[in-house]
Amino acid sequence: MPIEATRVESPGWWLKRLGKKILDERDDRHEDGETEPGLTTLRKFAEGRPPLPAVQGVDPKEAREWMRDARTNWTSLVIDATAERMRVDGFRFGEATRGSKSSQQADDEANRIWQENSLDADSGLVHYGALSQRRAFMLVERGSDGRPVLTHETPTQVAVEYERGSRRKVAAGLKLWRDDWTGTTRATLWLPDQIHYFATRRATPVFATSTAELRAWDAWATPDVPDGVEANTLGVVPLVPFVNRRNRRPEGFAEHEDVLSVQNRINLSLINLIAAMKYGAFRQRFAAGLEVDEDPITGQKIQPYKLDIKSLWTSGDPETKFGEFAATDLVPYVRAVEAGVQDLAALTRTPPHYLIGAVVNVSGDALSAAETGLVSKVRDRNRNFGESWEQTMRLAFRVLDDKQRAEAWSAETLWADPEFRSVSEMADAAVKKGAAGVPWRQRMVDMRYTPGEIARMEVDRAADALNATPADSPQPPQLQDRRAAKERDSRTVITREPDAA
Repeated sequence: MPIEATRVESPGWWLKRLGKKILDERDDRHEDGETEPGLTTLRKFAEGRPPLPAVQGVDPKEAREWMRDARTNWTSLVIDATAERMRVDGFRFGEATRGSKSSQQADDEANRIWQENSLDADSGLVHYGALSQRRAFMLVERGSDGRPVLTHETPTQVAVEYERGSRRKVAAGLKLWRDDWTGTTRATLWLPDQIHYFATRRATPVFATSTAELRAWDAWATPDVPDGVEANTLGVVPLVPFVNRRNRRPEGFAEHEDVLSVQNRINLSLINLIAAMKYGAFRQRFAAGLEVDEDPITGQKIQPYKLDIKSLWTSGDPETKFGEFAATDLVPYVRAVEAGVQDLAALTRTPPHYLIGAVVNVSGDALSAAETGLVSKVRDRNRNFGESWEQTMRLAFRVLDDKQRAEAWSAETLWADPEFRSVSEMADAAVKKGAAGVPWRQRMVDMRYTPGEIARMEVDRAADALNATPADSPQPPQLQDRRAAKERDSRTVITREPDAA
């Protein structure tokens, strides 16, 4: 039975709207003479597979072979330089857990959820996916054991729609993917009150804009979901978007999206450099006034001389002249590449020494100053992604039916410091902060210890303080009574030993 899609906000209407949105964004769009890259193009650039530049007078097949040697993936460095400095250390829920629950308990439970879902590793997928693909998603579900299951989703398979007038409240979410096991295309639609499942026999879905119904789509009925519909017990759409550079474009802007033309220019300069190296980097020789004999059988010209470092060229004709052309100067091509790299570094606020890989006679202060733009950029991304991580953890507590922490709007994401500092600098700063009255735990946070490491250090710190107590210092009454009892037992044993003998 076809899926009805005429009624606004009906399941079929959402399937058609969000499904088309997913498919349309995968490919490039052309408008007003401009090309907006799709997600597929952005991924290819991030992976170092940009389009082949056109070189005049060169066979495309030969140029493709050169491209394997000429290709240098600068855009990947731009993304990696940002992603490698984004690390979540934990969460702090603060006053939201006052009463019977302490903030430390909230932090521990959030850390347990984090570790259960292997997010020490998979959080990097979310960050890199959002940086390279405009946005990423976290799907929060209830596992078979009742614990929250957090899964990374990509924009090539997932799309969401926000409520009218909002950029934060999600009204509907769709995941569209091809099932390799059955060869069918499947879709899951999340609404605040229901979850709908769809399937089609077509491997590639088609969402027509002119038809009123989605033909060839059926409700995906299973023993657990007989009608292809089940209740959404969470009461909200369990998809959390991680949108990169929302200030540039509300739906997201990739980290390397505005330097794709610079990368193409660098690739063209590199492939021209290889062409010059192959055809003009060596001196080409010529002979004037030389008569070349022909093969009497084949009629082809006989090559009289062979290019060899040991050969000596002679001719019986005194009018013959030998010479050579000047080699092509490769310096302009190299400078063109360097100019492109400098433009890319400036536009993306990537430190030049990350791209060039050469540091000569540079002080530590100069390196720190060169990384100021990158550090500011990472902190801006952390501020944006931190809101999404906090919403993800609130949904996870909603799965656990913990209403107090599910509505903890004071929750805070703890990020690792994106700025590199030496251990001596951090230790010196911690001593000065201690003299200024900063608490010990905050000083340990500033020294970049994780919440788990700080908790273990607190236990070890208390044990060290107990072991370091002087013998003649005042003891608690209970400890004094136990010590006196041991002394009496010792004297009793000594007086009885002669009688036993």
